Amino acid sequence: MDQTTLAMAQEIDFSLLALFMRATFTVKIVMILLIVASFWSWSIIIQKFISYKKARAEAAAFDQAFWSGEPLDELYDQIAGGPMSAPERVFAAGMTEWRRSHKADGGLIAGAQSRIDRSMDVAIAKESEDMTAGLSFLATVGSTGPFVGLFGTVWGIKTAFEDIAMAQSTNLAVVAPGIAEALLATALGLLAAIPAVIFYNKLNADSDRILGGYEAFADEFATILSRELDS
Repeated sequence: MDQTTLAMAQEIDFSLLALFMRATFTVKIVMILLIVASFWSWSIIIQKFISYKKARAEAAAFDQAFWSGEPLDELYDQIAGGPMSAPERVFAAGMTEWRRSHKADGGLIAGAQSRIDRSMDVAIAKESEDMTAGLSFLATVGSTGPFVGLFGTVWGIKTAFEDIAMAQSTNLAVVAPGIAEALLATALGLLAAIPAVIFYNKLNADSDRILGGYEAFADEFATILSRELDS
């Protein structure tokens, strides 16, 4: 490499901002999309960690109250006005249907058990929808991010070859900037995708465990009510 080429290469600004500013419009759009996707992914990740921690604490608190020996009717009366946590809503759905299944003379309307089970299943389904909201976005970013970045890289390399052809030179000062700008798109794609994949798997497993706890409680509660029905 001659001294002139080396001097020209050393004068090129390879900072991230400079690479972005020199990129073509298409590559800039790709980079912006990936940066926005990354920030959005992290906002979902942080929000889910906070909400899942809260859900676990609420489940532990309700579990303690449920098994404290307090009559279920009294517990229901305390929370029926506005159940705040997911376990309370599942419990309230079951107890509401239980009370509605009683006739005026104290007897039970036929099919009470199945209606109670369905009521709690619907409540759990609603909690599942809220709990898993946003996880599909993480999955999408994790699976498509590298390919979106690769598209930006391919487009950037195409532009770099066009610049080489117009300059009729292959020295480092001509080749390096375009290639660096193109590779930045791939780096941003991986930066967005890797955390999204890791935390999607983590959060999906956490949500399954929390929802599994709700389903286990619903089964235990249904068993208790079935004893009342059979007595």
